[in-house]
Amino acid sequence: MHKEQTDNNFKERLTQLRESIDNIDNNLLELINKRLEFVQDVGKLKAKEGCQVLDSTRESQIFQRLLELNKGPLNEKVLRHLFTQIMAASRQLQRPSRVTFLGPEATFTHIAAMNHFGHSVEYIPQPSIRDVFNEVEKGTCHYGVVPVENSIEGAVNHTLDLFFESELKICAEKYQPISHDLLCKGGTIHDIQKVYSHPQAFAQCRRWLQKYLPKAALKECGSTALAAQKAAKKQGTAAIASSEAAHMYQLEVVASRIEDAAKNTTRFLIIGKDEIHRTGEDKTSLMFVTSHIPGALYKVLKPIADFGLNMVKLESRPTKHENWSYFFFVDIEAHIEDESMQKTLEEMKKLCLFLKSLGSYPRANEHKGSLI
Repeated sequence: MHKEQTDNNFKERLTQLRESIDNIDNNLLELINKRLEFVQDVGKLKAKEGCQVLDSTRESQIFQRLLELNKGPLNEKVLRHLFTQIMAASRQLQRPSRVTFLGPEATFTHIAAMNHFGHSVEYIPQPSIRDVFNEVEKGTCHYGVVPVENSIEGAVNHTLDLFFESELKICAEKYQPISHDLLCKGGTIHDIQKVYSHPQAFAQCRRWLQKYLPKAALKECGSTALAAQKAAKKQGTAAIASSEAAHMYQLEVVASRIEDAAKNTTRFLIIGKDEIHRTGEDKTSLMFVTSHIPGALYKVLKPIADFGLNMVKLESRPTKHENWSYFFFVDIEAHIEDESMQKTLEEMKKLCLFLKSLGSYPRANEHKGSLI
């Protein structure tokens, strides 16, 4: 009798808790739809005034406010993922967005794009970084996502070079943790005779491959996703790619996280035609050429320190127009609307043969990790 009473109490309490959860779900659904109705009104106002749909400044402020309000137990990553999807749905209501990226699907660029824009937008893969720039410049796609540097392998030079030719702006940045898995169609690690992957992935997994697959032939591909496609066609072959690629191309994960160095991260840029307003936590990217005289670079960079700004990146690339002539790329923690940044630019212009702002945008935190 006692056990029967206990069972009844358990069932009754469980029913009550589930009813409470259902009521909250109902309220959440109603509130989300109410939010989207307001979003539609915002979209009509933006359309009337000719304003851009994506407002990185506003979205950055929303995330910052919600993270400060969150007292748990909701995990920060889950919070970011939930509201990324809600804001993606909001943008789609205002104007369906097309985002292009360095493909094919399931590349780390694709993953970074989905983490930034959510799953509601239309994604268009491209075979090269130049094609990503071209599609956004033509207006075929609203935004593009391209890799710009890796914490281990360094800068993606082709991306840097294309900014000289393009009038596109950097609208946002995204840090994506990179984790490599060994994928194959079936069998065990002992059956693998050939491994496909991108050259950078091979470089990042070199010690693991020497230890566990010393006799396997390594075949380079244009992307980790293309490597997964090849591995899916034949037994005895494998790919180094993402776990997302395993799901997409019906492969099995033979070994996880085979990269040699932990905390491997790639920085991606979201490129478009929007001018992004300041948030107070911003970054500005510049591109310039100095005179070919002693001390020229020092003189150009000196105003950054003089006006109390923090330089977080400096990269050089050959101009390709004249031997031993270089473009310099610099990232500064400030917004172009800041008075200190404007004064810095005024002084730098006096000392540069060429100076171009590549955009100001909200500064991403590389330690936040993936949103999905």
